[in-house]
Amino acid sequence: LVADTLVQVARAREAGALRKPLKVKFVGEEGVDEGGVQKEFFQLLVRALFDPGYGMFVYDDATRLHWFRPSKLDLTLEFELVGTLLGLALYNGHALECAFPRALYAALQGGAPGWEDLQEVHPEVAASLSKLLAMSGDEVDACCLTFAVDVDYGSDRAGGGSAVEGVELVPGGADVAVTVANRALYVELYTRHLLEGVIARQFAPFRRGFVALCGGGGGGGAGGSSSSGALSWFRPEELEVAVCGGRHLDLRALQAACLYDDGYTPDSQEVRWFWEVAHGLGEAAQKRLLAFVTGSDRVPIKGLAALNPPLVISRAGGEPDRLPTAHTCFNHLLLPPYTSRAALAARLATALDNAEGFGLM
Repeated sequence: LVADTLVQVARAREAGALRKPLKVKFVGEEGVDEGGVQKEFFQLLVRALFDPGYGMFVYDDATRLHWFRPSKLDLTLEFELVGTLLGLALYNGHALECAFPRALYAALQGGAPGWEDLQEVHPEVAASLSKLLAMSGDEVDACCLTFAVDVDYGSDRAGGGSAVEGVELVPGGADVAVTVANRALYVELYTRHLLEGVIARQFAPFRRGFVALCGGGGGGGAGGSSSSGALSWFRPEELEVAVCGGRHLDLRALQAACLYDDGYTPDSQEVRWFWEVAHGLGEAAQKRLLAFVTGSDRVPIKGLAALNPPLVISRAGGEPDRLPTAHTCFNHLLLPPYTSRAALAARLATALDNAEGFGLM
């Protein structure tokens, strides 16, 4: 999928067609792309590119955020593809299943990272540096720090060994001791090193791919020239929601805006059972439910009440023991007339556990 997408994006860029409406077709699948196939395309591509085994990004279980993985591998095309992917998703109205720190969106706009960004991206490092700033002179000296740090470039995707290299924060930094007098400079330079310097090789093509679609005039690194055009209309937190959707999943707002068809009403027994089961699911299962019905577990920028088109639940024909199905292009759930709440819950769980791929009904 990644290789095929690289080829198609390169062709579209050469033809000046990246801003044309996106259409996706999977080989061997019958789905007609009215939006739902695009959603799955973005989902599968994001999973491939953000898989830690692919070597491009790291995922922090504590912060639940992705960040660039320092590497000596030449992944310029792949990182430019990810940036283009974010731009294509935004341009075509799709939210992506990835979570970046807010520092990324500020950097895409040409902003320079700061202390608050370090706290979000590397909270343990920030905590250690905070302790350093509060130490006495003797304690700082006892740390034996210099203006040189180690960078773990990890292993390549072929399974090579870890590679740790020293990097000087200032010329001759290995011979410059950190003291009370210069520790503030050390913290400032180390912060810039972690959020800019060590990932510059990855971020530059990433930003170039993104601003080619969404910003006009692509700069290079995080501290490069400020972007123009549409990017200047957003605050970083707004750009985050536009690219990756909201973080709060409010099923009650979705229920309040839901429409019903083919004999169902808000008071139908099957409908009441459905919402009881849906509200009782855990957060992860609720996201799978949203993805099952809409093709994405991301929340639109204005919330689930603004889902477009709105969610529709209609009665499915046939036997009452069938699995529920959905037309993700139209946010349309087909719910069979189950005879009990338990039967509905069991059939819905089975559907959610086996919901990937497109076919024509």
